[in-house]
Amino acid sequence: MNQPKRYLVTSALPYANGYKHIGHLAGAYIPADIYVRYLRAQKRDVVFVCGSDEHGTAIPIQASKEGTTPQAIIDKYHVIMKENFDELFISFDVYDRTSNLLHHETAQEFFTYLNDRGQLETHETEQFFDEEAQSFLADRYIKGTCPNCGFESAYGDQCERCGKSLSPDELINPVSTLSGKPPIKRKTRHWYLPLNKHEDWLRNWILNEHQKDWKINVLGQCKSWIDGGLQPRAVTRDLDWGVKVPLPDANGKVLYVWFDAPIGYISATRQWALNTGKDWEPYWKDKDTKLVHFVGKDNIVFHCIIFPVMLHLHGYIVPDNVPANEFMNLEGDKMSTSRNWKLDQQDYIDDFIKKENGGPQLADALRYYLTTILPETKDSEFTWKGFQDAVNSELVSIFGNFINRTFVLMHKLTGGKVPKFHNDKVDEKDKALIEEIKNSKTRVENLLEDYKLRDALFAVIDLARSGNKYMQEKEPWIKAKHIDAQGKITEDAQIKIDNCLHLCLQLCANLAVLINPFLPNTAKKMLHMMKVVEKMLDWENAGSLKLLSVGYSLRSPELLFRKIEDLEVQYQIDKLKKNMEQAKDQQTTKVEINDKMQSVENVKPEIIYDDFGKLDLRIGTITSAEKVEKADKLLKLQVDVGFETRTIVSGIAQHFSPESLVTKQVIVVANLAPRKMRGIESQGMILTAEQPDGKLILVNPDSLTVNGSTVR
Repeated sequence: MNQPKRYLVTSALPYANGYKHIGHLAGAYIPADIYVRYLRAQKRDVVFVCGSDEHGTAIPIQASKEGTTPQAIIDKYHVIMKENFDELFISFDVYDRTSNLLHHETAQEFFTYLNDRGQLETHETEQFFDEEAQSFLADRYIKGTCPNCGFESAYGDQCERCGKSLSPDELINPVSTLSGKPPIKRKTRHWYLPLNKHEDWLRNWILNEHQKDWKINVLGQCKSWIDGGLQPRAVTRDLDWGVKVPLPDANGKVLYVWFDAPIGYISATRQWALNTGKDWEPYWKDKDTKLVHFVGKDNIVFHCIIFPVMLHLHGYIVPDNVPANEFMNLEGDKMSTSRNWKLDQQDYIDDFIKKENGGPQLADALRYYLTTILPETKDSEFTWKGFQDAVNSELVSIFGNFINRTFVLMHKLTGGKVPKFHNDKVDEKDKALIEEIKNSKTRVENLLEDYKLRDALFAVIDLARSGNKYMQEKEPWIKAKHIDAQGKITEDAQIKIDNCLHLCLQLCANLAVLINPFLPNTAKKMLHMMKVVEKMLDWENAGSLKLLSVGYSLRSPELLFRKIEDLEVQYQIDKLKKNMEQAKDQQTTKVEINDKMQSVENVKPEIIYDDFGKLDLRIGTITSAEKVEKADKLLKLQVDVGFETRTIVSGIAQHFSPESLVTKQVIVVANLAPRKMRGIESQGMILTAEQPDGKLILVNPDSLTVNGSTVR
């Protein structure tokens, strides 16, 4: 098969609604990064794109949980996720975001292109509607019992327990997450992608053209979907958060996030092109481009069936491969955000990489272990004991040990320089190691090309293991004891020492080249020890026995890795259990509060509308907040109410820190008579709600609103 002219590699866009855990890292980001680093070492033209998925119901749901706006949520988590990826050395060429204007334009152009050519259909259907909230309910705003596994809190689009994709109609006893009440059906009109019209093309493209090169788990899921009969899939939603449908008769509708998000790969590529002065179009339109999507198994249907149909209809290239991974469990149980049974990337970074004895080597340690347990064809499991064993028994005792022994003996026995290789004194053990070094390039390369990343890494570790075995059999430290009458090492012994250490040093250089896609910081540290430039990491150098010149002085050895201690492992296990117990307690508290809220009776006398109409309620944004001196309960707030900035003194100091309030939107009673409090004239009141436990929460709009807007 001819090598493509260029590569476009994508990782699934992570939702900007919270911290991402190591299961996400293992599913779509480390595998893609390994593959891309390998391609770069091959000097191939490759662009690696990703970005934050900032639309869909998950964002306003999280905003509601945190008592803020959707915009504040995406701004917060976009920064966190980008920093986490940087700290774990995921080397995107561009990490974009779907809230950018360029993405909105790209997604709207894509929709318009398909719609203008009759590739979309419109249907009036009945959809779930919450009468109390007066809102159509997107899938994530509906919960019920999963018909597949019986889980009682499955969402309307997917069951988080069994992973089955669902529609709201399939749920048993569905309820609205907004009001907690059963929804009704109400008619609404939406645009649909008629997948059923493209079954034949999909069947031929997936099940015939890619029968041999796609993963069996990916093919199996695709076949199941196609054999089950594809149906038209809505591409719009009744929602106020997302990319607006670019049609005059589509007020109040946005592009459904599954349609909008993968187009983010295209807009991210366009952004990369703007950043670099390159042309983005060949990466999406030239048939000589190889497009590869790295995703988790819950994204297979979107990247193998739905998005390819969209690309095909638009005249873009379709993916060459979608090497999707299965799920990664944690200490015997499925990772769960709601149960707090997870290991967030941020937690690992804080507990290991940012600690005094941490640093890049511990980023590589996590990359190493996750690669060894990648859920390539079936679910795998992360355990802290497994992490410790992988680092201590493999990275430290095999890979790191070989490098360290080689450098120590070189400084001790050959003056810190690369010794001469005596070709006329080569024995069978030398020949065997030479052949293994030469063959390593092709072996690892073939595995990486086939997306068998675990096996490729094992092959590199096996090469280091062979180096240890070779050195142990050669025993240069024993040869050094063969002394002549002048007290020098005998000529024969020195020749054997030279050949052994020369080959071991060339093997060290090869290991740096081969380990680089997996552990980039380790490779760079090895380059430093060898006093060579980064160009040596070019893939063409793998398998060479002339990477280090005879007589070249090398630096003293530095430990590449440190051991993971028992106390660290126990701390993490205890922390995991503690977090889950806290989540249980919080859930119990929520239930108790809900019960109490439902039992509260009206205690104030009835009013008429005219009474309410006397209130002038306005939206305002808190621009500054500070404590009032000698007043434990009071905060002095500056609130922008659109037409002016007001000073408001509020008795909420025991419930909020001043810094947590800045940029928050609130509802202000704007026509309340001024009142002096502690010598400060308060020009209004902000609305709060008291919980049964006495805690106050802000009453604020559920989406960013213009300051001064009237609340009715």
